[in-house]
Amino acid sequence: MRSSRESLTPCTPPALLRVTIVTDAAVKSIIVSERGASGVELADGTKLESDLVISNATPEVTFHSLLSQESQARLPSSFRQQLKHYDYTSPVMKINIALNQIPNFTCLPNQAPGVAGPQHRCTIHLGAESMADIETAYQDALQGTPSRKPVIEMTIPSSLDPTLAPEGHHVASLFVQYAPYHIRGGTWDEKTKEEYADRVFSLIDQYAPGFKQSIIYKDILAPPDLERVFGLTGGNIFHGAMGLNQLFFMRPSSGFARYQTPIPGLYLCGSGAHPGGGVMGAAGKNCARAILNNNA
Repeated sequence: MRSSRESLTPCTPPALLRVTIVTDAAVKSIIVSERGASGVELADGTKLESDLVISNATPEVTFHSLLSQESQARLPSSFRQQLKHYDYTSPVMKINIALNQIPNFTCLPNQAPGVAGPQHRCTIHLGAESMADIETAYQDALQGTPSRKPVIEMTIPSSLDPTLAPEGHHVASLFVQYAPYHIRGGTWDEKTKEEYADRVFSLIDQYAPGFKQSIIYKDILAPPDLERVFGLTGGNIFHGAMGLNQLFFMRPSSGFARYQTPIPGLYLCGSGAHPGGGVMGAAGKNCARAILNNNA
């Protein structure tokens, strides 16, 4: 019998590539030459040349904000028309919070004070106790009103990695639905965000008494904030609504769902490409494969 070491087939190590990573540098535009995408220009005027440009931004940012009008004119009219009607509707508010103790849920109490258990090391859904609750929350947002009884998705990363917070403290992330981009008769000012966050915290308190009092810091991001801070058009974390008309061969446009855009050398690798949003990285992996196949 051969050992596993003996059965391995020798392989030649891949050639080493020199890579430069630039951080804290905003991209002003994508440079397009006669042959196609040939680099990017940074906000400070620095130009970085490349044979390929791979965009992880939304289709809106990629094709409208980063391409010059001259370059946009090179896009097929059907492509421009579909992008014009691309739906970025988003119902999500993000709230990041710091806590001075781990939540204690009444449905599954902590086994010991301040000690995280299995119930904390997962995605926790609160507020939606029936399909009717979800429908009511959705209808509120459809009318331009933040959901009166929102659907809350909570994760507590520090329950798995204690280095994320000081001893005895925790960080939590809340995805809250539904929070429309436009509020009927108002705006997402600080007062409105604080009031809505307080509603969310009060609801969590019903499941984990004392939760609201344990909050020592909060960062409230309404859809316009997600757009402004992270470049998420419409505040949509999926780079576009995940409706049937914007999935599969229609993402982001029919005829251009294989990551190569109408501009030669310009690829789309973010959630605005197939298969869309989610914590999986499939769009990026598929884009890399497409680039390798196209340049083999």
